Amino acid sequence: MAEIKSHEFEGFLERSARNYRLFVVYGPDRGLVSERAALLAGKTGVSLSDPFSLIKLDIADLQRDQGRLLDEAGAIGLFGGDKLIWIRGASNEKYLVDSLQTLSNTLPEATFIIVEAGDLKKGSLLRKAAETARNVMVIPCYADDTRALNSLIDSELADADLRITPSARQALLELIGGDRIASRNEIRKLALYCRGKSTIEEHHVTEIIGDASAISVDDAVDAILSGNTNTFLHAMQKITSSKTAVFLVIQACLKQFQLLDAMKTEMEEKRLPTAQIMQTLGRHLHFRRKPIIEQALKTWSADAIAREANRLQSAILQTRKRALLEDSIALQTLLSTTLQSARR
Repeated sequence: MAEIKSHEFEGFLERSARNYRLFVVYGPDRGLVSERAALLAGKTGVSLSDPFSLIKLDIADLQRDQGRLLDEAGAIGLFGGDKLIWIRGASNEKYLVDSLQTLSNTLPEATFIIVEAGDLKKGSLLRKAAETARNVMVIPCYADDTRALNSLIDSELADADLRITPSARQALLELIGGDRIASRNEIRKLALYCRGKSTIEEHHVTEIIGDASAISVDDAVDAILSGNTNTFLHAMQKITSSKTAVFLVIQACLKQFQLLDAMKTEMEEKRLPTAQIMQTLGRHLHFRRKPIIEQALKTWSADAIAREANRLQSAILQTRKRALLEDSIALQTLLSTTLQSARR
């Protein structure tokens, strides 16, 4: 098993990353997942500005063509040289797991693969397959602890030639930490706000820093299912400011409706109560999310759930066809789903 601890990443990146060609980066801190994937991509030596060397794929691309990863890995580049296949938005898709298991044994010499995934629970399909493969490096990304946040603050403020008072540091620590990219952006915003000063005071932090401590795609999905428009818009604002792809939200929303569809079908076919179906199909849900899912099962009919899942799937297809409008299509679709939930 090839896996490093989250805090060992910097040392691994400098000393050993070039010894591996297949990486699975996962965790609840999506900003940190994205940041570390980008750092790994830089270590491969592949030109990230060359479209013939860098192949970026969303999981939706593989969903439409489940053999594409194997095809891309086996294809010979037009001009030769190394190439990088970079996959985003993965979770526990069986076709992806099957492809990775094949490639872990037969990956062509000049090919690197980086898979960005969400929060994979222990024993989940993708995580288990990656951890048991001998030559796949697994990199977990959990929310920064106080030590990591202090290091991030020191690094960013040193670059800006700024000092920070203890009270200001404590105030800042309370407002960051849920997402690495969001935290870094907030610190850089603070540094820009204090440009020309020598020291950051507590009032500077409270004047300019927003709460970046709890950015989560699940928060947005829960707001959608609850029909809470204000919470949804607030969650999306935080997600976009953290540079997290809006596509991940609509993809997560689709998966949630697909789960609701499976639950509702099981309930109606076997005449099971909501509580019993939550103990089986809903057993992997976080306990804080279970009341929201239970309420959605009560308010959404089976036909309505199926229609909404189809509409979300169509919207995802549109985002692939019209890449320039991806964020607008996703936001409009998700807001419409939120309003549908509110009416129910």
